[in-house]
Amino acid sequence: MARFPHFGAPDRARRIAEAGSVAVIGLGRFGRALALELMAGGTEVLGIDRDEDLVQSLNGELTQVVRADSTKREALEQLAVDEFDRVVVAIGDDISASILTCSVLLSMGIPALWAKAVDDQHGLILEQLGVHKVIYPEKDMGRRVAHLVRGAALDFIEIAPGYAMVKAPAPSSVQDRALGETGLRRAHGVTVAAFQHGENAWDNADATTVLRAGDTILVVGKTRDAEAFAQLL
Repeated sequence: MARFPHFGAPDRARRIAEAGSVAVIGLGRFGRALALELMAGGTEVLGIDRDEDLVQSLNGELTQVVRADSTKREALEQLAVDEFDRVVVAIGDDISASILTCSVLLSMGIPALWAKAVDDQHGLILEQLGVHKVIYPEKDMGRRVAHLVRGAALDFIEIAPGYAMVKAPAPSSVQDRALGETGLRRAHGVTVAAFQHGENAWDNADATTVLRAGDTILVVGKTRDAEAFAQLL
């Protein structure tokens, strides 16, 4: 049975669901960071966790935060979770609870269910259940840091397997002339998507963009090509 922090919580959760918001189940480090970032971006969040201390620590930080056992269908139904289009299961300290929660949510017909996996075996089970998107926060961050450690890139995001966006200083070979004149894509297999002059705001790049010393760029291309380009001086 769910425990509600105040009278009327189920109705409030239903109103949140109608606003096209997100339910985050599991408010540990990853779930908490996710929920707060969603709130910062203007998305309303229903947070759910079994730990009273975690729930209390986020009281007032999320649109609504409730202590409940997410493995129980009746608890999720009382919170109108079945009316949410997007639910994230961020449970990481109890694999059984993660799997049971996802199973319940899938039986409720959630249109977009995301779930955190702590390892490959956990992730495989979630995929076999039919979870729409399985995420590996620790593995993904480790891979991202590895790309940063071994090169000159300022930031790295793998958009898809083998394809990445890299933030890097603009190399001298593409400075002081229009990008369309550099033969960048032909020579290096990458595209400059955006640039920043000093502390100015970022702007989209095109063939007429002229980069200067000290500029920062976002380069898109195959991972190896984008990383290699980021090493140029």
